[in-house]
Amino acid sequence: MKNPLYWALLVGMSILLMEQGLPVRSQGDSQSDNKVMDNITVRQGETVFLRCAQGEIVTHTAWLNRSSILYAGEDKWSVDPRVSLVTLNQEEFTIKIENVDMTDEGQYVCAVQTSSRPRTTSVHVLVQVPPKIINLSRDIVVNEGSNVTLMCQASGKPEPSISWKLISPSGDLASDDEYLEIPSISRQRAGSYECTAVNDIDTDAQTVDITVNYAPTVSEGRDVGVTLGQRGVLECEADAVPEADFEWYKDDRRIINGFNGMEIVNTGSMSKLTFFNVSDGDYGNYTCVAVNKLGSSNTSFLLYVVIEPTSSTLLQGPRAVQDGSGGAMGVHSHTCLLFIVFLPFLLRF
Repeated sequence: MKNPLYWALLVGMSILLMEQGLPVRSQGDSQSDNKVMDNITVRQGETVFLRCAQGEIVTHTAWLNRSSILYAGEDKWSVDPRVSLVTLNQEEFTIKIENVDMTDEGQYVCAVQTSSRPRTTSVHVLVQVPPKIINLSRDIVVNEGSNVTLMCQASGKPEPSISWKLISPSGDLASDDEYLEIPSISRQRAGSYECTAVNDIDTDAQTVDITVNYAPTVSEGRDVGVTLGQRGVLECEADAVPEADFEWYKDDRRIINGFNGMEIVNTGSMSKLTFFNVSDGDYGNYTCVAVNKLGSSNTSFLLYVVIEPTSSTLLQGPRAVQDGSGGAMGVHSHTCLLFIVFLPFLLRF
């Protein structure tokens, strides 16, 4: 290794020049012994090459970063395994730094002692960093009508720009800011929101899911006609978050699953009340109630009798009709009465 005392003097001179500030001149300016090269811009993770022209007869040369020596001639002083010597001859002195990080950003100086006088060449390494989202709101569950604020913060160099948009379901809600404000959120605003961070290097994107709770809304019930002894089904559908629990009633009496051969099957937003063998006692009014923690909603159904047409029923008319209370009322007598009333008129022809 070269004389440590000499290197100490050379380094001390270089550090003094760095602290005082080197004149900003182009690399080709021959009027100064102290030269400043153009900035070197490199992306994080890439490799940077630091080249220093030798020129005149050189007795000693070194590359420095701030106050530490990286290389003194062929001797490596840096303990960083990413730093290595590439070229050292009369024309150039080049080292490289692999896998560059933000800590490598700063001023580098090549200090050269020629046969006549010392000189320095400096370069500033700028490290560009792709954007990375570092602080993002978590997935949230809120009640309809609540005010919601989403936050997204990102690091990177150059500083990234932030934007928000609703992506699922797609919508026009968007923001070009770290914060997205959603006042009095509705169920239509539930879904996945994407935060995007962009700079000149790359893009980073992450999503936040918003779940909006709301009370059930039940679809209008459809009356169902069933032949005596056949299978019948009443279907009740409810829109709710969280999903609703269902209750079935006949008149004011709650129906228990399996009671009188009736089966209740709930699947997501749908509940089905099934009659496997409809009897006279099954006809009537039914109510479906959908309930969650935010409220309830209900709808009504009518299960009425349907008579299969036969030769006798074609003359007699329908076996029964439904009265306003849901009970069955015989009409055979009405049909006979009408036939008797119109019989005289028929005999005239």
